[in-house]
Amino acid sequence: MLPPAPKVVLITGCTAGGIGFHLCEQFAERGCIVYATSRRLESMEGFKHEKIHTMVMDVTKDDDVQTVVQKVLADQGKIDIVVNNAGALAIGPIGEVTMEQVRNAFELNTFAAVRVSNAVIPSMVKYQEGLIINIGSIAGIVTTPWNTVYCAAKAALHSITEGLSMELKPFGINVMLVVPGGVKSNISKNHASMFKLPPNSMYKDYEERMIERMNLAANKDSMPTDEFAKQVVEKALCGAPPPYMSLGWNARKVAWYQWLPRQYVLGLMYKAMCENNT
Repeated sequence: MLPPAPKVVLITGCTAGGIGFHLCEQFAERGCIVYATSRRLESMEGFKHEKIHTMVMDVTKDDDVQTVVQKVLADQGKIDIVVNNAGALAIGPIGEVTMEQVRNAFELNTFAAVRVSNAVIPSMVKYQEGLIINIGSIAGIVTTPWNTVYCAAKAALHSITEGLSMELKPFGINVMLVVPGGVKSNISKNHASMFKLPPNSMYKDYEERMIERMNLAANKDSMPTDEFAKQVVEKALCGAPPPYMSLGWNARKVAWYQWLPRQYVLGLMYKAMCENNT
């Protein structure tokens, strides 16, 4: 009997040092053929496995996404797993953000996952199998000050993922929502180094608190990125992937917050993020 064909995996947001990069390594380690994508090829340098192919793809552009998906399908005949990992922080007070900043946050953290998934779904329906993994965030569960737009975009992604899971069940396609807590990644470090409020901002006294918020992922208790990726890949390839998993620093605590009175939880967030400046 011939061995089963290797799984073909398409992953977005694969910049070196981030979650997507380590997911690529772990899938390849398990024998999968991996297509890693990012806006720039040079941002993905350093992969160790020859089964990882790098491709340029801007997840905010329909043509880019269609071109890459069709190329992978032409080369491999199928895409078994899609991981929608691309995203970006959106730190700043909601009362001062521009509509362009709001649109950008939703484009990267919400719409991109829909765009990529919709490009792949027809081929998965054809074979009556497949797995779509959307990387959410504990920020999508509990809103925090200075992070409101990002929280909203991730909350929307969570709802979309749950709806997609129900709608694709008749076609044998699994959908998995992964909700990271604190995971060591360079996404917040890069953003924090460039962040600055306008000189006339009414929140100037809180600027340091906003930078602290961006650096939460650097907490000493944050989960190493390779360990996070290893656990996600194990579940993805187990044969019966769970519809939901959450792991990383503070993930368990935030899960408990869902059972507490909402105003009490928001009060905790206010004290943690704002009170030292009042």
